[in-house]
Amino acid sequence: MNKKCILLIGGARSGKSHFARELALKLGEPVLFVATATAGDEEMKQRIEEHRRARPATWDTLEVTTDIGSQISQKIGGAKVVIVDCITLWVNNIFNQYADQANEPIDASTIEQKLTTEIDELVDCINRTEASFIIVTNEVGLGLVPANRVGRLYRDLLGRVNQLLTERADEVYLMLAGLPVQVKP
Repeated sequence: MNKKCILLIGGARSGKSHFARELALKLGEPVLFVATATAGDEEMKQRIEEHRRARPATWDTLEVTTDIGSQISQKIGGAKVVIVDCITLWVNNIFNQYADQANEPIDASTIEQKLTTEIDELVDCINRTEASFIIVTNEVGLGLVPANRVGRLYRDLLGRVNQLLTERADEVYLMLAGLPVQVKP
C-alpha cells in the first residue's frame, strides 16, 4: 500500500467522520485515532461518546488538544492509518489558549504563528511515517460572516490552516450531505 494523506472537509454533520472510518477500514489496520475534542458541556460529552461507540474497539485512541504532530510521532508505533478528527476543534483549542488570557487583546499573528508551527510539525510527521493519514476538518468559510471580531478571526485562521493541509494532501474530499465529492487530485 502506498501511503496517502487524505483531507475530508465539509460542514457540521456532513458525514466527514463516518467517511473517515470507512476509508480507514479500506486502508487496513492497525489504526490510530487522534481525537481533539474536549468535553466542555453535556452535549459535547454525548457527541464524544457517540464517536467512541462508532469506532472499532481494535483502534488505538490518542486524545490531544495541542502539539498534535509531536504527540502522534510519539504514539504512532506500527499504525497503518492515522485519523485526525478534527482539525477544527484542534484550532479551537489553540485559539482558546490565547483568547482566554484575561484582559489581553487577541494577537492574531501570534496565534497564526503557533498554528503554522504546529501544522508544520504535523506535516513533518506525515512525511516521516509510512502510515496513511485521514484528516477531518470543517469548512467554515461558506456561511455567514461572523458578527464579531473573534468569530471572524477564528474563521480566517481555520481557513488558512485548511489551505495548508490541502497543499499537503494527496486527495481532498468535500463532504456534502454524506456524499464525498473528490476535489483533489
